Amino acid sequence: MKLVSWNVNGLRACVQKGFLDAFREIDADIFCLQETKMQAGQLELELDGYYQYWNYAVKKGYSGTAVFSKKEPISVSYGIGIEEHDQEGRVITCEFDEFYFVTVYTPNSQDGLKRLDYRMKWEDDFRSYLKQLEKTKPVIVTGDMNVAHQEIDLKNPKSNRRNAGFTDEERGKFTELLNAGFIDTFRYFYPEQEGIYSWWSYRFKAREKNAGWRIDYFCVSESLKDRLKDAEILTDVMGSDHCPVVLYIF
Repeated sequence: MKLVSWNVNGLRACVQKGFLDAFREIDADIFCLQETKMQAGQLELELDGYYQYWNYAVKKGYSGTAVFSKKEPISVSYGIGIEEHDQEGRVITCEFDEFYFVTVYTPNSQDGLKRLDYRMKWEDDFRSYLKQLEKTKPVIVTGDMNVAHQEIDLKNPKSNRRNAGFTDEERGKFTELLNAGFIDTFRYFYPEQEGIYSWWSYRFKAREKNAGWRIDYFCVSESLKDRLKDAEILTDVMGSDHCPVVLYIF
């Protein structure tokens, strides 16, 4: 199976930049999006052969997630069952025969870290949600997790030490997720790989200079380790300030 995740940073804008061509060329079995930034009825996508599932934020033009799957899930749920967290369209869970597939757009801690405390609560509640799912069957969780875990995961770690996405607190929560029994699949296959990122600021020609961050992930339950085939980051795919990330499983 080929599984793909992409933060499109506004799907309507991304469609104008070739989203549909990229979507067809990638030809994933499951393709999920974060930061769709839209409401129901604002865009109709003709995706032949795919079931579509959308989670919209209450606030217009903000956040939002989507999942497109060739196979119809057994069940689909939206959010994590905690009202405080479920107003921003950040999570979709699709149940399949052999695993749960969860797409997430993790809250950004924002400038001045003004949302860091909320982010910490989110991290604990979301990890608990994943572990609860795991009691039934293995979990694949993917999306923009808004953290570069290690120094190898961004171009300029020293100058970003206390910036949103690279605080000790956020990095620590990602470590907690891994310690709770999840595998960062890209690092599983490429533990020493440098210079491969999934997000670049629109400022300072960051993408041209490859001054990026790896903040988009596929993480899987340890029990799926033997089914992992490869992981990939499609740095050549344009249309957003993020690029798609891929997981291949047997």
